[in-house]
Amino acid sequence: MTSTIGNKPTGNSPVDSILSYWKKHSKDILPPLIGILSFLAIWQLLSSTGITRLPGPLSVWTNERTRILLMYPFYDRGGLDKGLFWQTLASLMRVAQGYSLAAIVGISTGILVGTNPVIDKALDPIFQFLRMVAPLAWVPIALVALQQNQPAAIFVIFITCVWPILINTKEGVKQIPEDYNNVARVLQLTRKEYYINILFPSALPYIFTGLRIAIGLAWLAIIAAEIVMSGIVGIGFFIWDAYQQNYISEIILAVIYIGGVGLLLDRSVAWLQQAIIPGQK
Repeated sequence: MTSTIGNKPTGNSPVDSILSYWKKHSKDILPPLIGILSFLAIWQLLSSTGITRLPGPLSVWTNERTRILLMYPFYDRGGLDKGLFWQTLASLMRVAQGYSLAAIVGISTGILVGTNPVIDKALDPIFQFLRMVAPLAWVPIALVALQQNQPAAIFVIFITCVWPILINTKEGVKQIPEDYNNVARVLQLTRKEYYINILFPSALPYIFTGLRIAIGLAWLAIIAAEIVMSGIVGIGFFIWDAYQQNYISEIILAVIYIGGVGLLLDRSVAWLQQAIIPGQK
């Protein structure tokens, strides 16, 4: 006589995986979750009691116009009437252009002045002076010089985020241990070999520090620039237009988009740094 014994299925079920993940990370998830929910609850309470005229967070869903924006971010009716996905994408495209240009100029110039003390002394006062100018102060200058909103916005991003990249790159180059330079001289490394084997590996943590600071500044700068520059598709102008029409709930939703995208940009540069320089935080 034979009998069959049912075998238990091997492998973890999705529920088991979720429970296992929760047990491991609950201490890291609960505090920020409680903090965020508490903040939203207090905000909603202050709004409901009339202490502040600012709509509560629930207005993002209860307001019909904002609910449509939330549920249909990809709509495009032409002109400036676009969903928040396209508004955000337009701003990100400007950021990508200005930030990329700033990275190229900042890293190359930082290496130049970092390896040449005389040039560093000559240009450092100019760099320190220009980096103190607020991003919005560059907007009218850019508009007068370039005559168009799009290149003016890209220039504002560039001039805002080039300085942290340049200065951090310069400091990274200057912090290369003298022993490394002595070894390069003994081995008679070519300039290309010196850059690849000594300069870039030593300066990369500083360069990425500048890049990470700059991506946040670039995102802040484009929002400010688009608020001032009228008639262009972008999340900044969307906020200003909503304010002009007193659609406060739309402003709140746009701010959520801005914060979320800014966080993703920062984490993306941090991930790239970790991928290129393992072990660096």
